Amino acid sequence: MTNLIIVGTIGLDDVETPFGKVKSSLGGSGSYASLAASFFCRPGLVSVAGSDLPDKHWQLFSKNKIDTAGVEKTGKTFRWSGKYLFDMNEVKTKKTELNSLANFDPTLPPHFREAKFLFLGNIDPTIQLQVLKQMKGKPFAAIDTMDYWIELKKEKLLRVISKIQLVVMNESEARMLFDTPNLIKAGRELLNLGPDYAVIKKGEHGALFFSHNAFFSAPSYPLEEVKDPTGAGDSFAGGLMGYLTITGDTSEKNIRKGIVYGSIIASFCAEGFSLNYLSSTKLKDIKERYNLIKKIRKF
Repeated sequence: MTNLIIVGTIGLDDVETPFGKVKSSLGGSGSYASLAASFFCRPGLVSVAGSDLPDKHWQLFSKNKIDTAGVEKTGKTFRWSGKYLFDMNEVKTKKTELNSLANFDPTLPPHFREAKFLFLGNIDPTIQLQVLKQMKGKPFAAIDTMDYWIELKKEKLLRVISKIQLVVMNESEARMLFDTPNLIKAGRELLNLGPDYAVIKKGEHGALFFSHNAFFSAPSYPLEEVKDPTGAGDSFAGGLMGYLTITGDTSEKNIRKGIVYGSIIASFCAEGFSLNYLSSTKLKDIKERYNLIKKIRKF
């Protein structure tokens, strides 16, 4: 049964880092998040891709039991090109081609609309709202975004945030949204918009979790080598939502565990280019790192 719906992009990426480069690799927020979630459940992906998306990428979705019934196939696939310098927390976008994403108007398959969990990945807030309206009942919904949408469609983004239970964004986006350098203040402001929970991602420095009654600082898994951080944030969110879906538990305590699992999955993502390393990772590998983090944080 498809109990987690993930809305996001499918893309073809050209990525360059100090450790190498790849061309036309599988990317997009939907790709990363759905693969990360597939360690725990069978996610349904809502996106759009063109006829130029290689068969091997469709096979990767199928191999990992990702339901692509919600993927529209038309035109040319979204493309992105970026370059990282030695500060791997920042990327310079060299080129973006929206292609079929520019006119994407999603229609959810009937069996997607019954899902109990929904992740609105980094995509136009207009699309996020369209998907929310098509869901039946009231799923536990989470949202991610980026600085582009904060600048271009802030009011619509705030509407989405007011309708969901969990908001996830990185530290620069949180500072930008509320015009503050203080992440604690930004986290509280996110909760004031309506969600029950908020997570601010801090890359290699972990994540901050906020509820109306508590605060939690989550660690990241210590990596000696980072080859490509592209998609790590999407993998974090997908892993978190996948864990919540398989457990069916959205309590504060369980979300804390989900954040740690998400952080570990993101660490596997960053160890290779594109989805190459993450796609060869096993659930037992994730659990090994989870147990190690428990030892690291014990005092």
